[in-house]
Amino acid sequence: MREEKDYLGKVEIEDDKLYGISSYRAHKLFPETGEKFDERFIWAYFMIKKAAATLNKELGYLDSNIADAIISACDEWKNLKDHIIVDPLSGGAGTSVNMNINEVIANRASQLLNKEIGYVKPIEHVNLHQSTNDTFVTAGKIAIIVRLRELIDQIIKLQEIIQTKEKEFYRIRKVGRTQLMDGPPIMLGQEFGAWADALARDRWRLNKVEERIRNVNIGGTAIGTGIGAPKNYVLKIVNVLREICNVKIAKADNLIDATQNMDVFSEIHGLLKALSVNLYKISNDIRLLGSGPNTSIGELILPKVQIGSSIMPGKNNPVVPEYVMQISLVVFSHDSMINHASAFGNLELNQFSPLIVHYTLKSINLLKNACHSLSKYIENIKANEERCRENLEKSISNLTPLINIFGYNEVAQAVKESNYDVDKAINLLSEKFSISVEDIKKKINPDNLTKLGF
Repeated sequence: MREEKDYLGKVEIEDDKLYGISSYRAHKLFPETGEKFDERFIWAYFMIKKAAATLNKELGYLDSNIADAIISACDEWKNLKDHIIVDPLSGGAGTSVNMNINEVIANRASQLLNKEIGYVKPIEHVNLHQSTNDTFVTAGKIAIIVRLRELIDQIIKLQEIIQTKEKEFYRIRKVGRTQLMDGPPIMLGQEFGAWADALARDRWRLNKVEERIRNVNIGGTAIGTGIGAPKNYVLKIVNVLREICNVKIAKADNLIDATQNMDVFSEIHGLLKALSVNLYKISNDIRLLGSGPNTSIGELILPKVQIGSSIMPGKNNPVVPEYVMQISLVVFSHDSMINHASAFGNLELNQFSPLIVHYTLKSINLLKNACHSLSKYIENIKANEERCRENLEKSISNLTPLINIFGYNEVAQAVKESNYDVDKAINLLSEKFSISVEDIKKKINPDNLTKLGF
């Protein structure tokens, strides 16, 4: 054990632990919620510390040997991340997290210099010219940019697979449905095409939003005024960090605004919510079209991916679409939470930035996994052409074009008198208006009913 102290008192910490007294206190204060920091967030935070040490060495503010040891420790972030013990939902606007990372880097740097723990200082060396308030949000934005690109890649794959199915099913005519009731005919491929276009909008929106999140407040220190940091450091730190992370970030025009206002996170998560809306709708449509299969719609043959019931033999459930729908519901709840947290900041700082960053990243990762799973599932969906044809032939909505010939009320009356039998309704109209059945059927040829206009 080793003894560490601060102005609050002393604590004993196991020798093999690289965290220090601040991390220890935070770990005791904030019991674990089961939440874990996104690995990209940890990486981004270590890279910020590396950039600060690199620049402070270059400008002569940090001893070269200490700076080099800090830089080397930052490069070991994968091996050191298990020493980050502070819970993502700790209080203090992220101060505990920043100090946990400072302490781990400082103590590892001391080891690299063959010095006792405490030789390299967490605040005076690792945290030099920084604050939690500029490092935490900047790390969050960098991590979100990286994860957004991964999510967009998965959206592209899902869109492409749906477009493949659109082409495969394009000649299969089926009944359309409005309010779950029979509607005019549609191509099965057209339904898939509409899903693909919805995802194309999500892809475009998430691509564009990166422009807003690129502006970071690193160098602004506590409240965006840069207090405690020299001007040459403030002006250069973003360039050094950009090169180290290989992520296109830029210094915010107004560091005070970028420190206190979290509306960009609300904007980003709003677009994640929009994606969730589309994923929920697509997944639920798949469930409906594959329902049955013998006693309901049954127009899609869904992949058999697991045993569907512990009591009903041979049952096949749409488990992957249901998984995606549950993920969507989680993201909906995250969106409400992030909107409230973004609004609840006070004056020069938002005290809930840990929650905002953590759950934005969590939503991105959940949606990335959902898109991946749904892609593999849709790839193996097949069409039940016989059922599509059978359902279409029985649909009374096929008579819709006849209102331009006989009038709405006349067609509706024929439908009523026929008790919703298509052939009987056509015979009634044929007799009443002295038009042959063959001529009427030409007007409702399914080949023409899925084209624009009449």
